[in-house]
Amino acid sequence: MSKQLFGTDGIRGKANQWPITPEVAMRVGRAVARVLESKSPNQHKVLVGKDTRESGSMLENALVAGLISEGAEVLLTGPVPTPAVAYLTKSMGCDAGIMLTASHNPFKDNGIKIFGADGFKLNDALEQAVEAIILADTLSEIACDLGKVVQLDDASGRYIEYAKASIGAESLVGLKVVIDCAHGAGYQVGPIVLDELGAEVISVGVQPDGKNINEGVGALYPHSTAALVKEHGADVGVCLDGDADRVIFVNEKGEVVSGDKMMCLCAKALKQQGKLKKDTLVATVMSNLGLKAALEKEGIAVETTGVGDRLVIERMREKGLSLGGENSGHIIFADSATTGDGLMSALKVLQMLKNTGKLLSELADGMFEFPQELSAIEVADKPAIESVPELMQVISEQEERLGSDGRVFVRYSGTENKIRVLVEAKDAKLAKSASDAICAVVNETIGISVPA
Repeated sequence: MSKQLFGTDGIRGKANQWPITPEVAMRVGRAVARVLESKSPNQHKVLVGKDTRESGSMLENALVAGLISEGAEVLLTGPVPTPAVAYLTKSMGCDAGIMLTASHNPFKDNGIKIFGADGFKLNDALEQAVEAIILADTLSEIACDLGKVVQLDDASGRYIEYAKASIGAESLVGLKVVIDCAHGAGYQVGPIVLDELGAEVISVGVQPDGKNINEGVGALYPHSTAALVKEHGADVGVCLDGDADRVIFVNEKGEVVSGDKMMCLCAKALKQQGKLKKDTLVATVMSNLGLKAALEKEGIAVETTGVGDRLVIERMREKGLSLGGENSGHIIFADSATTGDGLMSALKVLQMLKNTGKLLSELADGMFEFPQELSAIEVADKPAIESVPELMQVISEQEERLGSDGRVFVRYSGTENKIRVLVEAKDAKLAKSASDAICAVVNETIGISVPA
């Protein structure tokens, strides 16, 4: 059964427009409490976190109202990273955790991510159960005692200690790090963790005002961090996104390092340490063809999933694997976390730099990346791609041009009204021309500029 509200990463949209409205948020609270109640009626505790968007308080208040009306005890963390919510939900014995965030999206967007008691995102069946209650015509009243709200004042401190422990609280003395927190959920904890581990820290993107989250900073805009790395002679730049569940790195030369190269680096390092379970990495269909080629030479297999860190994690759990991620910057170290964690990933990489004495440019220089063109085009609606004959024809034509040394991948975004076009080829000009041809047809048929 298809879902109307939940996308690849929870519920997301424009704040104060359906479905990101106070009314829906209240229903989410009631729905989560009811689904939980059916699972564990004697426990009824939900942890709620948020990023720094101005709409966060509006949604938080409505969500809490829904939870309390169903008798839940609500623990409020204030602004913390998404992985902090996942960790605290499990470590504090909560029945669920809810994070209010739209991740890397602009401040006008917001979203709702839900975690189960085990710290993992809800599976399809539970999302459907929650969604059915949210979309019900009416919600019958349930006679119960009202719940309560508790402000969890030490939420950040608990997460900081957890993050540090992921590398054994090993000293990072001698490393100079530029960290860009995107004016988002990691703006407090990111610099503190690095400082407490002894690194010399240059912090940017740490002055949120409710509207500047992801605005020219963070994982989507690493080039300002790259300039600061060169200016300060830093060893590395660390760029978090708005909810700090992913990270993009900059090497000591001021060069942005792709997520695929970082996953390649991490996979090889874990294998050398005997910690890469089944010598396998999980990646998505968006990862570069060069990743698989590079790891095959090291005796490392690559499992491929659809887009979204939830699908990556589900495959890791299914196969009992320890490392996975996405080119966009999600890296999941399953032995330490239940979700992507940008800060923890940064600590793992910094530990590698410290222990090997090598530069990031050296460690990441183990993979040839096929030239890639990735475009995102806004659309008004999302008709099945197979139902647009002009688009199917141009995709087929370009796939034939690329042959076995390239590929085309076209999909809708799960979090925005956009269609994404990915083209890879050994020749950059060929990749560009194939992408241009496909994007032109997209604009002519389903692009936002097409007359209704």
